[in-house]
Amino acid sequence: MNDPAPSASCSPSPHPAIEFREVCASLGGSLILDAVSFSVSKGETLVLLGRSGSGKTTALRLVNRLLEPSAGAILVDGRRVCDWEPLALRRGIGYVVQEAGLFPHFTVARNIGLVPRLERWPSQKIIARVEELMALVGLDVARFSSRHPHELSGGQRQRVGVARALAADPPILLMDEPFGALDPLTRSELQKEFKTLQQRLRKTVVFVTHDVREALLLADRIAVLESGRLVGIYSPSEFLLAREPEAASYAAALRQQDAALAARIRGAV
Repeated sequence: MNDPAPSASCSPSPHPAIEFREVCASLGGSLILDAVSFSVSKGETLVLLGRSGSGKTTALRLVNRLLEPSAGAILVDGRRVCDWEPLALRRGIGYVVQEAGLFPHFTVARNIGLVPRLERWPSQKIIARVEELMALVGLDVARFSSRHPHELSGGQRQRVGVARALAADPPILLMDEPFGALDPLTRSELQKEFKTLQQRLRKTVVFVTHDVREALLLADRIAVLESGRLVGIYSPSEFLLAREPEAASYAAALRQQDAALAARIRGAV
């Protein structure tokens, strides 16, 4: 089957890039997602925010058919994912996970060029693409292309993971807490770099996090999940004023942290 990958065209489309319609998902007899519905527009960054176990990663994995729903439908580019051949679907979806998930015996260049190689791109085109992406994510080609993952810092590995996800120029990126295992300074740097990169590339991004500050920094909209239910979807400014208790608790915790930090700073000067 030679299904085309999801379109990367910038021309107007009547369909959202991704759509969930009353989606339920169960694992081991437990209901993980309960009738969840939302859509993601082309070029939008939607952050899925929630506690551990709220269903964020499950929702992400349903998009590229790493998991299958028990009810409802997920659509990519207006087509149900169950009608896609899985490999064809995944060709149009980049996937970035915590700790990057790199092949340890591959060099940086080979990790980044993996998908183009599977797609049988010409060798010179792969080399050019790898060099382009390394520059894009801030890795010097001469220094890093021949290194292996164990020779990189955590932040460098995450940069390679992002470059690999972008290698075949997919229109959709799924990102599962990609900066969660990093130290605070490196995490902050990569968050800012990702935001700059997204402003340039305008991919459709679904980004999973449980960090409210990260959500506010990176999201066009924030979808709050709690115990498998969708509480609501908000712009960052709407989120800070949300009245739903599950969403309001995040903003309240953020204000408390900021107040406590300000008090500490006042006490130190």
